[in-house]
Amino acid sequence: MTKRVPKYFRIYLISLVTFCMLIVSCNTTTNNLKSLQVFRYNEHKNISSLDPAFAKDNSDIWAVNQLFNGLVQMDSTMSVSSAIASSWEISKDGKTYMFSLRDDVYFHPHKLFGKSKTRAVDANDFVYSFDRLKSPQLASPGSWVLKNVQSYKAIDRSHFQIKLKEPFPAFLGLLTMKYCSVVPKEITSHYGTEFRSNPIGTGPYKFKRWEENIKLIFRKNNRYFELNSKGERLPYIEAISITFLADKQSEFLQFVQGNIDFISGLDASYKDEILNSDGELNFKYISTVKMLRAPYLNTEYLGFYIDSKKTEYQSQLIRQALNYGFDRKKMMTYLRNGIGIPGNGGFIPKGLPGHQDSIGYTYQPKKAKDLLNLYKMEYGNQMPEITLSTTANYLSFCEFIQRELQTIGLNIRIEVIPPSSLKSAKSNGKLDLFRASWVADYPDAQNYLSLFYSKNFAPNGPNYTHFKNIQFDSWYEQTLKETDNGNRIKLYKKMDALVLEKAPIVVLFYDEVLRFTLKNVKGLGINPVNLLEVKNVRKD
Repeated sequence: MTKRVPKYFRIYLISLVTFCMLIVSCNTTTNNLKSLQVFRYNEHKNISSLDPAFAKDNSDIWAVNQLFNGLVQMDSTMSVSSAIASSWEISKDGKTYMFSLRDDVYFHPHKLFGKSKTRAVDANDFVYSFDRLKSPQLASPGSWVLKNVQSYKAIDRSHFQIKLKEPFPAFLGLLTMKYCSVVPKEITSHYGTEFRSNPIGTGPYKFKRWEENIKLIFRKNNRYFELNSKGERLPYIEAISITFLADKQSEFLQFVQGNIDFISGLDASYKDEILNSDGELNFKYISTVKMLRAPYLNTEYLGFYIDSKKTEYQSQLIRQALNYGFDRKKMMTYLRNGIGIPGNGGFIPKGLPGHQDSIGYTYQPKKAKDLLNLYKMEYGNQMPEITLSTTANYLSFCEFIQRELQTIGLNIRIEVIPPSSLKSAKSNGKLDLFRASWVADYPDAQNYLSLFYSKNFAPNGPNYTHFKNIQFDSWYEQTLKETDNGNRIKLYKKMDALVLEKAPIVVLFYDEVLRFTLKNVKGLGINPVNLLEVKNVRKD
């Protein structure tokens, strides 16, 4: 016989269950509201330092950019705009820069500042920060930024002067690099090398907590100096939370589950899951995900070592044949789901003044074969073969080129070596043909063309191909003295066209910045140097 549960007990159970459901619902709502105040992303490469003097890799630069400011900064159009410097003047000879500083920029609070726990930034802080950057004891990888600087000094608290040894029109672009951020002497001298994990800056966010390889937390700087167009103080989001999952597929799963707000780039582990072959979002993600896409200042290329003892690499005929001999558009469609711009233009990438779409090589297999036959006649080598050195990450691209060139009779042997070995061998002239990329240190075409200036021969400079041309060198030196931006860009175009004609390189493609965000993330934006800016982000 079944016992009947008393009515009062049934009512108690129903009330208890309802109460528990309300508690869960309230907690869920509270957690959702909290997540709207936190911008969450994953850094699979780890972060080595939060000291701007060591902000070399993207992972470090992204984090440091939230904590520190310099004299100037780069906006989304790659134009230099004000930061701590409200304005500046450049002398007629292009050598002297005078910066006027804001008076409302304060360092993040710290007990070492004394009773007030903070203080305003002045010109002497930049003198100290530049001294520190140049210090041999610190050994900053960014010390090269000040290589052309003759002197700098504080004229008074509000004015900072820099004098260059030689005019350098791209110098303001160099100053936007995070290496040139201002730091407080009281804090850096106290912590020494441990400033890497105890950063104090002036940025939109301040350091809160770092469990290395697990989680990094920044909190909103309520005294940040920048305002939006309506006069409202930035930033909007209360905190930034960074996790450190090393596996990109795990990162993608966290994103799909809504546990992180954005991912950057396209990895082979999920490219076919999120994108179709036309480079568009797959239907299942259209309602929950936004894709941001823009040119990236990165040229992927193959480089010939011109000083090789073998005629296959010395010959312009072979180099041009390789340029004509494969279909870049097909390569990007099959291997990158259409992400990336086929490299049919010059070495200067798309998105940078000086880029030209029409000076490069298109797919012309007949012309490639004719050039190869001319080489065979000239050198008497009926079975030319070249060796292409690459890393495992780019093996599929090299195999694609290998298959395409075999159809015209040029044999390519592929050598896969570790990234560190390729970098060393490339610098020391031990590779006759190598895969490489060049990402802009600063957004000026001079940065790309420096790879072909004869005085920059590797290992003492970035001219890994040992390309040498008297006319090119003359134009290059002229650009260093040309203060008119329009005239300088005209010279850049002529130099780039000359390089493509001589073909010491094979442009593969110009990369693109690709970002995926959850639909409720607003204001993240995108830029050609792939700099992460969180100060303008809101979450609905």
